Amino acid sequence: LVIIDSMWEAAAAELLDGHPAVDAYIKNDGLNFTIPYLHNGKPSEYLPDFVIRLNDAADHFLIAEMKGADWGGLSEVKAQAAHRWCAAVNATGEFGRWDYKLAFSVRELRSHLDALATVSSVTA
Repeated sequence: LVIIDSMWEAAAAELLDGHPAVDAYIKNDGLNFTIPYLHNGKPSEYLPDFVIRLNDAADHFLIAEMKGADWGGLSEVKAQAAHRWCAAVNATGEFGRWDYKLAFSVRELRSHLDALATVSSVTA
């Protein structure tokens, strides 16, 4: 059971439920997992849609955001903040490997997961 905010998230949850690259996932609803960022000099917090544990040999996680469109123009600002957050966490070497994906369609998210599944099967 996944609480969804949009048809994009519902379709993404369906994909995540059955994709071989996904070990587990959670909708970031009530977790309060946020990524800080600045917009026009004002501190803000970004609440991404999903946190996914990938099914590879490494302790590998993917933060995924589903967007049908970028109406507010903040998607790129938030994506840059998420990439910086992942780089900072990865630099510690203490919390596994983290990546971020902003997808404007389920097909785009599927392609990204397919690529991750292919990479993990080659390195296994």
